Amino acid sequence: MTNQDVVVSEMGIAAGAALPGPRPALLACRGAAAGAMSHRYLDLAAAAARSASCTWADAMRASSPTRSRAAADVDEFTAWMRKHPSALGKFEQIASSSKGKKIVMFLDYDGTLSPIVADPDAAYMSDAMRSAVRDVAKYFPTAIVSGRCRDKVRNFVGLSELYYAGSHGMDIKGPSSNPESVLCQPASEFLPVIDEVYKLLVEKTKSTPGAKVENNKFCLSVHFRCVDEKRWNALAEQVKAVIKDYPKLKLTQGRKVLEIRPSIMWDKGKALEFLLESLGFANCSDVLPVYIGDDRTDEDAFKVLRKRGQGLGILVSKCPKETNASYSLQDPGEVMDFLLRLVEWKRKSSPPPPPIMIRPRV
Repeated sequence: MTNQDVVVSEMGIAAGAALPGPRPALLACRGAAAGAMSHRYLDLAAAAARSASCTWADAMRASSPTRSRAAADVDEFTAWMRKHPSALGKFEQIASSSKGKKIVMFLDYDGTLSPIVADPDAAYMSDAMRSAVRDVAKYFPTAIVSGRCRDKVRNFVGLSELYYAGSHGMDIKGPSSNPESVLCQPASEFLPVIDEVYKLLVEKTKSTPGAKVENNKFCLSVHFRCVDEKRWNALAEQVKAVIKDYPKLKLTQGRKVLEIRPSIMWDKGKALEFLLESLGFANCSDVLPVYIGDDRTDEDAFKVLRKRGQGLGILVSKCPKETNASYSLQDPGEVMDFLLRLVEWKRKSSPPPPPIMIRPRV
């Protein structure tokens, strides 16, 4: 966890970390001069504490932009689009570079296949999107990679022929027709502590109107989409107050959500690598992974693709933001259009291949 991942609520701790010089010098002062120095020190300490208390709120705003494209600076947006052009606008170029390659599809769920909604339990995908994903899976191995509990996202999608990587990739399962379809659960030992922290968070955050705590099995989500922005920092303090006693857990931000996860070297990028290896594509030069996602947590997968030097990262966003993705799409509607064009392109060039089945590691 970096310094940016921590909100320090105690003034003394914040000031001690922020102010230069040895603190014992203050204790050695006496008289009026000491009083002036003390007041000046306390003023600086208060300012440092205010700055520290804003850290999480600022980070939450940065990870959850509210500006629409219409409100964004035109020059900034134009420059960003030159760097991350529309995957629809560049489809012919993408299709041309995909010829002769084995495409493997990785799709985030919320904000990618379904719209972002106020109630996370009501994030349903449309029948048209479900049909598009089903068609994609006929031609390419397809995985849903989500921060959600695997069972929940599986119920939302409703397609048995896909691979599902829930809890940010910490719970991976293959198609239901595979009798040994649970492939990877690297954080199983954390289940008891996750359940314990879930109960504490529910109790701690119930005083914040609109806050919702979701148990995603191997991780927890504290949704603040319905929380007044003025209360964001207070909510972050509540969450931090709980997890400070659990050093093996880490706190990060997503899109209008705070995430509590095990502090292990595993994320959506690791899940992508695991699935590629399990499918037999780890060292193949003719494989083309395509990852589409809208969240900060999807950046781990985009980084893997960039490091591999093969594959396409596509960010779903209407706002310019820092990303390791190569292309962009504006919303789930454009995602569906891209998937349909990909299917139509593949349909014209070849029949659907037989499904690839993989077994869990022993």
